[in-house]
Amino acid sequence: MTDTFQTVAEFALERRAQDFPETTRAAAALMLLDTLGITIGAGPMTAGRIAREGALALFGTGEPNMSARMLFDGRRVSIAGAAYAAATQTDNLDGHDGYNPTKGHIGVVVVPALAAIAETVGDFSGPEALATVTIGYEVAGRAGLSLHNTVSDYHTSGAWNALGVAAVAARLRGLGAEQMRQAMGIAEYHGPRSQMMREIANPTMLHDGSGWGALVGISAAVLAEKGFTGAPAITIEAEEVASHWQDLGTFWQMEHQYVKPYPICRWAHAAIDATRALMRDHDLTHEDIATIQVNTFRESACLFQGMPDDTSKAQYSLPFAVATMVAYGRIGVEHITGSGLSDSLVASIVDRISVAEVARHSERFPESRVADVSIVLKDGRVLDSGDVHARGGPEAPMEQSEVIEKFMEFAAPSLGVARAADIRDAVLGLQAPSSKFSDLGALIYDAPDKR
Repeated sequence: MTDTFQTVAEFALERRAQDFPETTRAAAALMLLDTLGITIGAGPMTAGRIAREGALALFGTGEPNMSARMLFDGRRVSIAGAAYAAATQTDNLDGHDGYNPTKGHIGVVVVPALAAIAETVGDFSGPEALATVTIGYEVAGRAGLSLHNTVSDYHTSGAWNALGVAAVAARLRGLGAEQMRQAMGIAEYHGPRSQMMREIANPTMLHDGSGWGALVGISAAVLAEKGFTGAPAITIEAEEVASHWQDLGTFWQMEHQYVKPYPICRWAHAAIDATRALMRDHDLTHEDIATIQVNTFRESACLFQGMPDDTSKAQYSLPFAVATMVAYGRIGVEHITGSGLSDSLVASIVDRISVAEVARHSERFPESRVADVSIVLKDGRVLDSGDVHARGGPEAPMEQSEVIEKFMEFAAPSLGVARAADIRDAVLGLQAPSSKFSDLGALIYDAPDKR
């Protein structure tokens, strides 16, 4: 066992909940809340429904002590299937958190893993739940950095967030360090190293591969628990990646996640925010605008152009997102589903938008997502935004009250205000030493019933 893995194992398996900084646990509670909001909001969507039906058809279990109820559904499948269903569902409403340096997402798998595995172990404290969430984020984030810096292709989050899931499972199920090492090796070997830019070019329900990352991570932990072996995880144990793990337990990635104000690919957010600011500051409506020029980084400029004809394309379309903000001053689920996809007003604005890559923005990616927007008004005036950071990350953070408001916006339509508020209070209450995970667990498995 290498020194680096020994450090990771001690951090994941032995560090006590009370040893995590209070600010880190508070951030974990907020990201847990934000992720659950997106999971709930995605529940009625086609991809979420298919994911749950697929888990029921494909991922049952013959061991009752390895089963779990699917989130906000209630039907039992294997713990790997339950995590897969919730992660796939969440991944298909592109409003979940992420971490700039990894170019991807962590909470989308960590929260489903926590909820699934909790069904197979005894109750545990709220602070322990937040510590476990943090472990998932810290391990997955560094695995992502390691993988991005040692391979040439740009792979989806599922390729590396599977290791964070394996760490969550190892902690909650009481695996030993050697079992966890085998689980990490299995998870890395089978993690879906799928091509991100291929999905950007042809948006589908595949999204960021996180459903399969969750499935692989829990499957790996269960197999290791039963004695299956895996090759050492090179994203942890290779000498050339050791630097990515040296600050584990001292620098808290958990406190540096971004929250998405809109259910749209993060790469479009800087342009959305720049447009939003110009509209607000100059009291504009869509009727005032002749054209909009968006200057952005390369990956953002590769997002879907034109008017989308399905929800996946809508969430990966920069012009559509900007046009929706111009038309309505916000972007909600109703704009990226159903009749929102054939909105004639939005389509007319899309026709006025041009997108170009600018080198100075590309050079700052992935550490920053920056764009600038120039709006030409019908009266001939030209309004320039200057360089704008996407809101929600360390450069331009959202207030806690805004994150809570976002949760209620996404959760209440499906669950009703009362149940959504109870979940909000239970999640934030996990910071109290006397709290239990079951305080939240009692609220998150049953199917929606707004009565």
